[in-house]
Amino acid sequence: MAEPADRHATYEDILGVPPELVAEILGGRLVTHPRPAPRHTLAGSSLGDELVGPFQKGRGGPGGWWILDEPELHLGADLLVPDIAGWHRERLPRLPETAWFEIAPDWVCEILSPSTARDDRVVKMPIYARAGVGHIWLIDPDLRTLEVYALESGRWVLLESHRDDAQVAPPPFGAIEIDLGDLWA
Repeated sequence: MAEPADRHATYEDILGVPPELVAEILGGRLVTHPRPAPRHTLAGSSLGDELVGPFQKGRGGPGGWWILDEPELHLGADLLVPDIAGWHRERLPRLPETAWFEIAPDWVCEILSPSTARDDRVVKMPIYARAGVGHIWLIDPDLRTLEVYALESGRWVLLESHRDDAQVAPPPFGAIEIDLGDLWA
């Protein structure tokens, strides 16, 4: 029997998705895409390496953050899985006991791929804005670019764009310099 067209996806729908796919609920619809390609994974892993030491562990930086790969975010009716997200520990003193987060992160990073870029930009960015995420980075490993956005008055404002092997110190992690060349294959 066919499901009604206006049926909203549920967590049970997420649980039914094969493990080789990433599943999200965006605007009531179940959205799936393949696990990230190696170029995508390298960019995310390398960026995480750059941020965890100084911001999560306090090595050579200010500390005070949780930086996590692919956390499951429950933001109202939407369920999102950003590539990387970070929370100020003053807002999230302890990690939750659940397998997901109900507190919106302070920063998210989406690593764009041909299968996700449209939803990352057009669907997920407005959800992050409604949830009050303060910064979002969009990384494109094929174009070798980083776009840095800040939430101002409920709207995303592009603060910086960088490419190739630039040395950058973008907000909210301006306390250290990142070599973008380390993110690319």
